Amino acid sequence: MVSPKASSVTKQTVILITGATGAIGGALAKRYAAPGVTLCLQGRDEAALEQISSQCISLGADVRSYAIDMLNIPALMDWLKQLDEHSPVDLFIANAGININIGADCSGESEVEMVQLLDLNIKATLVMSSYLAKLMRQRGRGKIALISSLAGFYGLPIMPSYCASKAAVKAYGEALRGGLSGTGVGVTVVMPGNIESAMCDAMPGPKPFLMTPEHAARIIQQGIDRNAARVSFPFPLNMGSWCLAVLPAFISQRILHVLGYNRTAD
Repeated sequence: MVSPKASSVTKQTVILITGATGAIGGALAKRYAAPGVTLCLQGRDEAALEQISSQCISLGADVRSYAIDMLNIPALMDWLKQLDEHSPVDLFIANAGININIGADCSGESEVEMVQLLDLNIKATLVMSSYLAKLMRQRGRGKIALISSLAGFYGLPIMPSYCASKAAVKAYGEALRGGLSGTGVGVTVVMPGNIESAMCDAMPGPKPFLMTPEHAARIIQQGIDRNAARVSFPFPLNMGSWCLAVLPAFISQRILHVLGYNRTAD
């Protein structure tokens, strides 16, 4: 495995990672941690945030941790404004997100949880990206990486809101990249498959091609470094998810049923 310090970041690079206490966010934080790098890490779990911050400090990074509630959009944007004014962000990794599903009895998603998911996965992600994109455009440099999911290619019946949110992030990132073309600001849409994590464990349905967070972080970092438009992986699941989106709907639904994603209550 490539060392976490193999990143192409430059001296005094400021990297903002939301959802740093999650599996992918934590792995990315440690991968980018190095002398000359300032990591601004956001997370909901203060104990986990302190732990990942300590690990990144031990790797030589200057770390600033923030237990910010991203569901409070006005407070979130005030914090972001102050953060960038003090330390202009070079790389923003929009990783924070939650997942919900239709439940063990297939009764459907909670409307309260749906609102929270949409506010975090879409609203907070998009408004932060929009704000930083404008500042990066003025500076003529910067990168934004939006963590979507292969679930954004085609809606899975067991977790419709999550799929919808990741499809929205994918579409927004693609549009943002096009709008920033030629400005010196890069945008990468990241679409991972199944990653070993508590969130993945809690999701119903099969989990093929399960990957470690560290492996995923290496692939994501390499994609960001080369300013890839899209980083989607692993290949077999990526191809299968893409096919679901382009095949006739009745075929895609049949495939999902055979694979066990069209679950019905016992």
